[in-house]
Formats: sequence, structure tokens, C-alpha cells
Amino acid sequence: MSEQQPAATAAPVTRRDGWQGRFYEDFEIGDLYQHPLGRTVSEADNTWFTLLTMNTNQMHFNAEYAAKSEFGRPLVVSTFTVAIAVGQSVTDITQNAFANLGWDDIRMTHPVFAGDTLFSESLVIEKRESGSRPGAGIVTVRTRTLNQDGKEVCSFRRTFYVYKRGAAEVSDTFPQAETALSLEGA
Repeated sequence: MSEQQPAATAAPVTRRDGWQGRFYEDFEIGDLYQHPLGRTVSEADNTWFTLLTMNTNQMHFNAEYAAKSEFGRPLVVSTFTVAIAVGQSVTDITQNAFANLGWDDIRMTHPVFAGDTLFSESLVIEKRESGSRPGAGIVTVRTRTLNQDGKEVCSFRRTFYVYKRGAAEVSDTFPQAETALSLEGA
């Protein structure tokens, strides 16, 4: 015969807000964000991006052709490098952006090869309130990407619209569940 266990009292479930990203008010000129995730580029990444974007330059996918160049091996497609830099910055600067207004002064300053690990950082260089959208502002950053050796491989200026804190467009976006999540039966 087993002993009866006392009935467990259900602990309350407390909702904790996760990272919501920065809003217009959070940006200050001179703020530097070193984006937290590095990204190692593989040969498959380079090949797939080349195919997806219809880039027919053999420097990116033909090892024999690239071996005859000054680099001696295929280069990673430069637009893939820019895409990684933009992606790495989202968590810090554009989680609450709703439109990119431009990328300027894009520079590819060092070759990128399969096997390189890329890291990016962004410096806030301008900000202003939007004249046409009261719930938003315009921010400009200078982003640069470094490889594992600290060599800058690309840089650019990026300008984007970002919501202000409390803007209707970003409030209550999580759906209301039909049933509450609880510790009972979890």
C-alpha cells in the first residue's frame, strides 16, 4: 500500500517579457553595438547563395577558375557578406524597424573565403524624428564586419525607419491563446 502524497499546489505562471529590441528612443548618437553572434561561412553557403541570386561569376563557385586568380581559391559572394552583416545587426538595431531607407558607401575591404567567421558591429551616427510618421524615427548607423583575425571585410551606412516605444503597430502582436499555459500536467 502506498502512502498518499499531498496534493501539489500549482505555482503561478508569471509571464516574462523577452527581448523586444530597441525603439527609436533607445538610440543615441555614439552608441556602439557589437552584435552577439558570429557566423562561419561554409562552402555550401557560398554555393547556395550564388545559385539563389543567379550570380554567374565563376570566382564564387568554380575552384579551378578561382585557383588561377590572385586569391587562389573561390571568394565568398560579396552580397552574401553584406546580408550576414545586416542579419547579425537585427537583434540590436532593427528588431523594431519597418523599412530600410538605404544602404550607402558599401565597401568590400578584404576578401572573404569559406571557413571565415564574421562578426559585425554598428555605430549610431544620426537620428531624427520622422516628419510624416509620428510613431517612428529615422536612424542611421555605420556597420562594419570583421573576420576572425580582426580584419575589416566590409562596411556600409544603413538608414532605417524604427518604431517609437508604444507605437500601435508593435503593441500586442502576440496572439491570445485559447487556453492558458499552466504548470499542471506540464
